[in-house]
Amino acid sequence: MLSNMANSLIEHKRITTTVAKAKALRGFVEPLITKSKTDNTHSRRIVFKSLKDKNTVSELFREIAPKIAERPGGYIRIIKTGFRLGDSAEMCMVELVDFNDLYNPNEKQGGGKKRRRRRKKSSDSSAASDQGLQSAASTAEGVQTEEKPSEETKADSSKSVSSKSETPKTEASKAESDSKDNDSGQAENTDENKDEKK
Repeated sequence: MLSNMANSLIEHKRITTTVAKAKALRGFVEPLITKSKTDNTHSRRIVFKSLKDKNTVSELFREIAPKIAERPGGYIRIIKTGFRLGDSAEMCMVELVDFNDLYNPNEKQGGGKKRRRRRKKSSDSSAASDQGLQSAASTAEGVQTEEKPSEETKADSSKSVSSKSETPKTEASKAESDSKDNDSGQAENTDENKDEKK
């Protein structure tokens, strides 16, 4: 049974089985894969004695051995997939580690450098960063005006200072005048009401 499962694993690079069989298969296949690192007649005969399939042995030595040559061990990955419906046996997927593109980040398809992308900012942090950018921009503008003061910027700044100091006074005086108008308007209204009553 183990030699048949090993043949299937080497041929298909991934099989589904129970966890108990997968753990037994790991102890059977990993020494054979280690033997395949040295490609000589003796190691081929030892592997053939266990697998009993000439095509599988040739695939192991030609395709799998060069890919795992630098790996010191741990050639098989066991991924648990849940429980089988009929008897609730714990199922898993057994695969060769170097032949899975999803889990193998070192394997490059394009051959170039891997590109990194920025993370999207959340709305809270983006609002805070916008405020930080605005304050940084205002300080940068202040630095620029201090470094290169021109006649126009001096005149503009003096006008803005004088207009800022006048603004509260005018608003206060407008509020007072509005309240006076309302008081006089109410007095007129009361006079008109008295005339109507008579």
